[in-house]
Amino acid sequence: MSAVHFLCSSKNPKFRGIFNGLCALILFVFFFDRSEILNNPLLKKASFLSKGKSINNGFTQFTLVQRHLIEEDVSKGNESLSSTSTVLCSGLHNHIGYADQCDFLRANPSCSPDGFFDYLTFFYCSCRDFKILGYMILGVWLVALFYLLGNTAADYFCCSLEKLSKLLRLPPTLAGVTLLPLGNGAPDVFASIAAFVGSDKGEVGLNSVLGGAVFVTSVVVGIVSLCVADMEVKLDKKCFIRDLSFFLFSLVSLMVILMVGEVTVRVAVAFVSIYVVYAFLVAANVILRKHAKRFKIEAITPLLPMQGSVFSPSVGEDVPIHSPLIESDSEDGPPRLLNSLPQWMWASNVAIYSNHFARGSSVQDDDRPPWGWIEDGAEVESSLCNKFTSLLEIPLTVPRKLTIPSVEEDTWSKAYAVASVTLAPLLLASLWSSQENVSPQACGVAYFISIAIGSALGFFAYKNTEPDHPPRRFLIPWVLGGFIMSIVWFYMIANELVALLVTFGEIYGINPSILALTVLAWGNSMGDLVSNIALSMNGGDGVQIALSGCYAGPMFNTLVGLGMSMLLGAWSKSPDTYMVPEDKSLFYTLGFLVLGLVWAMVMLPRNNMQPNKTLGIGLIALYLIFVTFRLSCAMGFIPWAA
Repeated sequence: MSAVHFLCSSKNPKFRGIFNGLCALILFVFFFDRSEILNNPLLKKASFLSKGKSINNGFTQFTLVQRHLIEEDVSKGNESLSSTSTVLCSGLHNHIGYADQCDFLRANPSCSPDGFFDYLTFFYCSCRDFKILGYMILGVWLVALFYLLGNTAADYFCCSLEKLSKLLRLPPTLAGVTLLPLGNGAPDVFASIAAFVGSDKGEVGLNSVLGGAVFVTSVVVGIVSLCVADMEVKLDKKCFIRDLSFFLFSLVSLMVILMVGEVTVRVAVAFVSIYVVYAFLVAANVILRKHAKRFKIEAITPLLPMQGSVFSPSVGEDVPIHSPLIESDSEDGPPRLLNSLPQWMWASNVAIYSNHFARGSSVQDDDRPPWGWIEDGAEVESSLCNKFTSLLEIPLTVPRKLTIPSVEEDTWSKAYAVASVTLAPLLLASLWSSQENVSPQACGVAYFISIAIGSALGFFAYKNTEPDHPPRRFLIPWVLGGFIMSIVWFYMIANELVALLVTFGEIYGINPSILALTVLAWGNSMGDLVSNIALSMNGGDGVQIALSGCYAGPMFNTLVGLGMSMLLGAWSKSPDTYMVPEDKSLFYTLGFLVLGLVWAMVMLPRNNMQPNKTLGIGLIALYLIFVTFRLSCAMGFIPWAA
């Protein structure tokens, strides 16, 4: 925790500035690498003819002719080999008939992962004689993509969800089981969707979500149990059994889908609807609790904290701890959100990536995160160092500010607001034009329409906004715009993250599914690890919320993340069925995940619902066995399970 506090504290902007500057430098390297620009999918159509000219740099005419003859021999001798890119690309490391891997990749551009940058070509061609530099650049860029994914969730997506919840006047419990998990689970959800739809690597998405679920329910729950073992905190048994029962049912349903091997639109909708039923039961519980005396029934303890708890500092001591989260109905309209659902909760699992939390720009004293990253009266003074670090952040922050509308009071800028509504349609048109089977005429029409719409929106925004405060009217279109564009950036970053993991798999000769199971799952779960441990250290309601999040979060990612991914895949193949990626190792992952849930379901009731060291050590040991088993299978040490 001290290390995380050091990296994220407002008194330590140097690390953030150095890191952002290093990421910006790597970004410029990718952009100005000649081959990368020509392989950019946004310019692919325009640079198709010029790509051949760029190959001449660094290669002799003899090499080109030799490669051309070899390609003809391969295509004539074995047409099926050239039509199957997977088989063809498996010869990257041996590169038989080619001078090196770079020559192989230039002859077979389809072997490169579908990303904004061609990382394989960059590594094997641009860093041909400097492999160590290539490893360092790709490694730092991997960390940067995790940071961008979490930062987009914390500073843009969660803010839009919070505003949307208040504008729609959603009750806190309804928001807590719908919009709140979507904000905290957004990196996992969109990484899964990008793997299924964007990169056509469904096995990466499956292993990422399930690997993250095993990590959170084993390692995070285990560490939380060890931290609170001496506090003698008692969990609510009904809430715990409800969450784990739904989670186990979800895993059994997913196992059936994997065994069948195909998904239709109806099956995908039914799978997602499991979470809808869960959310309905949690929301209905609040209504039952509100009218418990009238119906003379006992309600289950709600998932979210109640008024008078340690997370509701604004509520006076005279307010009973069991008073509802929703204000009583009034003549002014429907109930409104109270301070018992503070701002930090909307980004609890991704707050370590947030610039707002690190600087304390938008957090009031009553809404401070309980993990103490914001100190009383801590403000970053304007200095030359801080201005320099702000300049280093520009390449990573400005592109998102120019395309994601924001109406936050503390970060409001009329210039950025006008620019965002103007450029957002252009970004959408660029992404749509980069898809396959889109004619140049359609691209031109799309750009023309986007420029017209962007100009109109920019004009209206300029005329109806003030420089000193966000707009007071038409807030829902602004918030929806920020919500949609945050999703677009999620998709772009997640697709790039999956492409980079596939690249590492090609470089090291490792199945990308293993990298998704470990690297991608660990990276997306770091927020859960930090936030849930910090919440549990507060004791009381903090332990209940932390452990509830350890099960409700992975269940949301499984049902909604994988469910939406399969739904989009089935929709794209409709009326045919969508074939689920065949991966035998997924059954092992599901087995260990179920074992962890059963272990917790057995040990907690036996110990009177108090987390103890036996529970924690058992879960952590189970995860270590799981990782050892999966890595041994991947390396061929266990042939029957490979």
